[in-house]
Order: sequence, then C-alpha cells, then structure tokens
Amino acid sequence: MSRSTFQSADLLRFIFLYWMLVACCCTAHADDCLEVKTAYMMRQIGPVELVPNKPKIGEPLEVCSHAGPSCCNSPMEDSYMTAVRAETQQRIRSYSFELKYLLAGHSRAFQETFLSLASFTSNLTSTLLDSAYSALASDCRPLVARLFQDIELHLSGDAGSSLELAVRRFYDDLFPLVYRRLLNPGIGHTTPPSAHSSTNQDECLRMTRQDVSPFGPHPRLLIGSLSRALEPGRALSRLLGLAGEVVNATDKVALGRECGRGLVRMQYCSHCRGLTLIRPCNGLCVNIMRGCLVGVSELGGPWTSSVLLLQRLAAMLAASSGPNTMELALLSVRSYVNDAILHAQLHGPRITATVEKVCGQQTETHNAASAEPEFLTFGVKSTTSLTSSWALSPGPETPQDSQPAPRRSLPLKGSRGDKLRSLKKLSREFEGAIQRYQWFFSELPEMLCESEIEVGQHTCWSGRDVVESYTGPVVDGSLKAQRENPEMSVRNTDAGLRGAKKRLEQLIKDLLGELGWASRGRGQQEEEEEEEDGSGQREAGSGEECDDEDGCEGSAHDNGEKEVGGAWPSLRPPSSPRRPPPPQVAVLGDSCSISTAHLSPLTLTSLLFLSLLLSLRQPL
Repeated sequence: MSRSTFQSADLLRFIFLYWMLVACCCTAHADDCLEVKTAYMMRQIGPVELVPNKPKIGEPLEVCSHAGPSCCNSPMEDSYMTAVRAETQQRIRSYSFELKYLLAGHSRAFQETFLSLASFTSNLTSTLLDSAYSALASDCRPLVARLFQDIELHLSGDAGSSLELAVRRFYDDLFPLVYRRLLNPGIGHTTPPSAHSSTNQDECLRMTRQDVSPFGPHPRLLIGSLSRALEPGRALSRLLGLAGEVVNATDKVALGRECGRGLVRMQYCSHCRGLTLIRPCNGLCVNIMRGCLVGVSELGGPWTSSVLLLQRLAAMLAASSGPNTMELALLSVRSYVNDAILHAQLHGPRITATVEKVCGQQTETHNAASAEPEFLTFGVKSTTSLTSSWALSPGPETPQDSQPAPRRSLPLKGSRGDKLRSLKKLSREFEGAIQRYQWFFSELPEMLCESEIEVGQHTCWSGRDVVESYTGPVVDGSLKAQRENPEMSVRNTDAGLRGAKKRLEQLIKDLLGELGWASRGRGQQEEEEEEEDGSGQREAGSGEECDDEDGCEGSAHDNGEKEVGGAWPSLRPPSSPRRPPPPQVAVLGDSCSISTAHLSPLTLTSLLFLSLLLSLRQPL
C-alpha cells in the first residue's frame, strides 16, 4: 500500500474523531445544570453544592416532579420554598412601606398640630384671666392647663378620655375660686380658721356646683361645642392608629406550606428543566398570589371604607369657616369661660343664698349685693358670631366701639399663626395622598404579579410546562371564590388578618355612629340637606361683611361640603344643633346696649345699677 493511501486514511480518522468529540461536548453542554447552578448561586437560595452537575432521572421531588431528567432534588426544593416565602414577604413589605410611612408621618403631624392648637388656646384663655380676672389668675392657670391637657388627650384618640368629664371638672374646680374671689371677695382674701374647714367648704362648693348651676348653661354649651368640633380630629387619630396596625399585620402575614408549594411551582419548577429565564403566566401568578393573600384581599372592603372616612374627616378638618371647625371651637373656650363667670357675677345674690343653705355660712362671708367686686366683665357670645369680649374696669380708658361690620375678633386674630393655618394645609395634603391607596389591599396580588410578567412574551410557564397562554380559570380574591382555586387549596385565612378586619369594621361602625353619619333613609337625608341649605342662605343673607383676615371663607367651606358629601352621601354629617341665642351685651361708647329678652328681673336690676355707674363716669 502506498504512502499516500496511509496519509488519506489518517486524515479521515482524524476528521471522524474530531466530529465525535464536538458532538460529545455539545451533548454534555446541553445536559448539564450550569445555568441552574448559576441562578441558584446568584439568588443566594442555598448552598450551591446541592445543585447536581448533570440532570438526573427519578429524583423524589414533591413539588416539581416530572417524567424527564431534572436538575433539582429534595434538598433544593426545601431551599426554594424557604427562599420564595422570604422573597414574597419582602416584596409585600416593599409595596406597603410607602403606605406605612404616609400613615405614620401624618399621624405624627396631626398630633403635633393638635398639640400646638391646644397650647395656643390654653395660653389665650390664661391671658383672659390675667387681664380681666386678676384675682383668679394665679389659681386658675393650673385649671386651664389641665383642661387643655385633657383636650389633647381626647384628640389623640385615647380610649379612657372623656371630654364631658374634663369640662365638668374644670367648672367644678372654678366655682370655689369665683365664689370666694369675685362673688364674695372678703372670703377669698382672709385667712380661714383652719385649712381643714376651708378644704371642706371648697369640696362642698365643688359637689354642689351642678345643682347650684352658678355658670348657667355655659358649661353644657361648651361641652356641646367642643364635642362637635373635636370629634372629627379624635376620629381621625383613632382611625389612623388602627390603619397603621392593619398595614403592620399584612407585613407579618404567615405564608403557609400550601402557599409555599404554589410559589415554588410558579417561580422555580422551570429551573429544574433548565429554563431559568422564562416567566410565569399571568393567570397562574394571579391565582397563586390571591390564594396566598386571601386574608389580605378580604381586608379590601373595610379598608376602602376606612380610606373614604379618612378623606371625609380630613376634609372637615380642612374647613376654614363655620362654628364647628376645630380652631374656632378651641379659640372660643375663652369666651365660654368669660360668659360663665359673667353669669355667676350677675346672679351673685341667688348663688350666695343657695350656697349658704347647702354648705353653711362661709368664713367672713360678704353679701354679693353690697360687696363691690374688683370689676365686672361683659362678654358677647363668640362661639358662633365670634365678636369680641370686653372687660369693663374702673379707669379713664373707654372701650372701643364694637360695631357689627366689619367683625373684629381677638380669637381670630390669634388664629393667624402658622401652626393654626397648617392644619388646613396638612389635611388637604393627606386627603389627596391617602386616596391613592383606596384599593391597596384589593389590588395587592395583582401588583405583586406585575413584576413577574414580561410584556410581549409569546410563551410562559404554566406551572407544569411551557405554553402560549394560561388556560385555567382565574378566580376572584374572596375566600368563597378561592375555594375553587385550581392551583392551590385555600381553606381559611390568617388569624391575625381576621382580627384586624374585625377591629377595622367595628371601629368604622362606631365612628359613623358617633359622628352621626350612619346610613339613613334617602328622604330623611334630602330633607336635612334642604334644611342646611336654607339655614345657610338665611345666615349668609343676614350676616355682615367680613374680610379674609377674619377667617370668613364661607364659600370655600360650602364647596368642600358639597364636594365630599357628594362623593360619599352615607358619610355626610347631619345638621348640627344650633345653640339658643344668648343674652347680648354690646359695649357702645360709654353706655351699655342690652338685649333683655333672656334676662331675669334681678339681672336687669344689676345691669341698671351698672348703667348708672357708667353714666357717672362720663365727663361733664
């Protein structure tokens, strides 16, 4: 055989071996688990040594089992289940983080604003006592401070606070001071025989205050005014606190083993086939996420109602006019206190006679008709009309002319502060921000699936194979519908979420009842709206002109009521009961113009005596 023939045979043998080697290399590359091992390591699912180098047949898999070769084994399935639960909970926390920050931040901001309002009006009320009732000032300051501390506690949503009890305790403690320092000045400035007897006498005055009624209807009117005006702020604080607890409960939701199996089948069973880049079908993801978060979806109904209620409450706090706004009600406390003391001064003889019958004759008692007080204050009701209160004391100065137009009010001038105006801005900001989360819990499963779905993909993972589209039924998120979920068995919801749902539903029901916004008949609601519109037109027609600096922004308030009330008619508050018209005492120059429709003969006698004193002060 020739030499050239041997060379040709060697060349053919070399080519044959080369192609055999290439085929073996390609087969080995196609059958290894390199991509699975890389994904396993990059996602830090577990020890990379668990991933086999080559696919194996007959692995005892519980979730991702199939007839062909697999790159997974039982320890890998356990690692996948632990990892996918942690990933899902982390994604839930990332979606709810902004909502938690919104609720916590605004809850803190509202509390700071309420505290600032209470502190400002507390100082304003103490200023009244300093300027008009110097005999009471030093001892009344702690009473005023305690009253506004109770108001702050009430606004914070504390379950044990009682606004009515706080106001009654304030007037109970105020009565002994007014009785000794103003009605019978000699008692307040003389040393009693013993501290024990003085304590007993003061305690008797406190206990009989409601029976004697030295302050007339003003304590009751103050309770009504504060209750109506502060209730929205208190309700907002309570609902914000519980809303934060509900969001925290969703962060801690337990993903059971059945949920973990579904998540592994959706996200990692494709890796066992070597398909690390394919995405799950949208229908598969929605079914599994709704099954895992059925307790969260069940919160959707009460959560939507709570967001609507939060918006309504924020709109009420943002209202800038009307007697039931929080700022004006707090600013009017000083007027109620002033009117109450005035009422006691005008009825001094009757009060003294009644007290002596019940508690006995006080030490160094002076008859209130003969003992001249240091001064006597005339105050016009400022809760609704917000006209100024004037203190008349002996001296050369003449009170300013309190003409009805334009209105000038000491309390409203104080409301020009930045802290008071920030309540409107804060409420409007929160009202718009919380609206974006109205359907948060209902749509959370779909939001979690958005990141899993690739737009424009032609094939997807169905949980068992690669398909063009998901063919199974997509069930609703309710517990009843989830019993028909084709991807997982859903029997019950998380106990923590069930408790959160019940608390939220109960609080909403309680708040609607306390605010008077419970569902009513359509006819009754329309009738009340017509009465409100009619009364509003009458008040607008009879009112005097006022500028924006005095806080007269009735049109903005009306627009806000219509806007919010139209969105949620069931949350529209009923018309507030109006206070009875008080006896009006206006200071005009050096003479008193008095509306005597509600005054008793004894009061008229006292006022005529004062008019005589004032006439003697006029220059000749």
